[in-house]
Amino acid sequence: MGTSPAILADTLPLRPLRAEQVEELQKVQKAAQKITSILDLDQLIDSVVNEVARSFGCIESNIYLHDKEHSELVLASVCGCTVYGKGDRKKIGKEGMVGHVAATGQMHYAPDVRIDPYYIRCEESTLSEVAIPLRVGENLVGVFSTSHPQLDAFSREQLRLLQALCDHVAIAIDNARSFRKERAARAALDRDAQEARAIQQALLPKSSPYIPGYVISGLSLPVGAVGGDWYDFIPFSDGRWGLVLADVSGKGMAAALLMSATRGMLRSLAETTCTPGEVLTKLNSLLVNDFPAGKFVTLIYAVLDPKSRTVIFANAGHLHPLFVDSEIHFLDTERGLPLGLSAGDYSETSVNLSPGSRLVLYTDGITEAVNERGEEYGLERLARYVSSHGASAVSIIGDVRNFTDGLDLPDDASVLFITLAS
Repeated sequence: MGTSPAILADTLPLRPLRAEQVEELQKVQKAAQKITSILDLDQLIDSVVNEVARSFGCIESNIYLHDKEHSELVLASVCGCTVYGKGDRKKIGKEGMVGHVAATGQMHYAPDVRIDPYYIRCEESTLSEVAIPLRVGENLVGVFSTSHPQLDAFSREQLRLLQALCDHVAIAIDNARSFRKERAARAALDRDAQEARAIQQALLPKSSPYIPGYVISGLSLPVGAVGGDWYDFIPFSDGRWGLVLADVSGKGMAAALLMSATRGMLRSLAETTCTPGEVLTKLNSLLVNDFPAGKFVTLIYAVLDPKSRTVIFANAGHLHPLFVDSEIHFLDTERGLPLGLSAGDYSETSVNLSPGSRLVLYTDGITEAVNERGEEYGLERLARYVSSHGASAVSIIGDVRNFTDGLDLPDDASVLFITLAS
């Protein structure tokens, strides 16, 4: 074969277009305007090669995408070729017209492939072929090529239109690749979040403790996949039970990590059978040294003695427990900063349970839930509901959801409910 230079559209003579050619070119031009809205990469490149092959009467069209890591071109979509298939690779600058175009960054038109130095024979009926680089700025996205069974089949106008089309295609492919990467990254994050949620749910109690004469329940509803609220039931060998409700500052994965660490430390300290105030004092001294600046935990740790019907608790900056017997009380302690902020000790409060009395621990996701009128659920509404017959942790959450009427909760919502049967 003889040699011939790369032929550019600007060097080609103008030819008059037939009416049907004008109509087909207008269709391709309109299609080009819509290409950049296609975000599915496979759908995009398949539609391009098929549309060009149909509109120009080509026997073959294909798109190779740039594999930057291996300095190769990978056949991503092909129409009409019986020799190569998807996944075929060509070395940039070394194989075929597409390899040459990728290296030079310039369109190459072979009006007669039989004498073109870069053409690699594919279909026997091919007589002319054009390869056009797909670029976004200085970045090579890939190469488009199409071939025809006639000699010098592409007019100057057609080549210019194909170049303009390829500019749209390059941008569309670049957008679709970015979208695919972002979608894959989001999917990976979603998988991580779901795994984290499964782990966090596994840390919550599998069931409520069975204590004759008592009904105890707990429920935690995170705003996202994971949250910073948690509750716990800790059994002791002497029949007493440790009860925990906590809220880590912040939301999401960071809060969940701090929650998990705090839970492990608290359980370890509780096993030493110290009083609630001693447990929180020791836990705080650990968290002050370990927690990042500005992070803290509000927490109530209580010990229920079923025999004496008493609950002794210490409060680390958490919302006051709600106690309902013949009256409504919000119980307080004398000392108790949130955990992790600064050194300090924690005082205790004791409450005596009587038949029918109810003790409720809750997080601000309950009281600060807002309905469509901007009203908060609030403490008074909570107290009234807890005073009603049949209240439980699950029903309290349900009443809050009914109050918000489908609006998202502002924060993780958790409840721990203790009652002595009448």
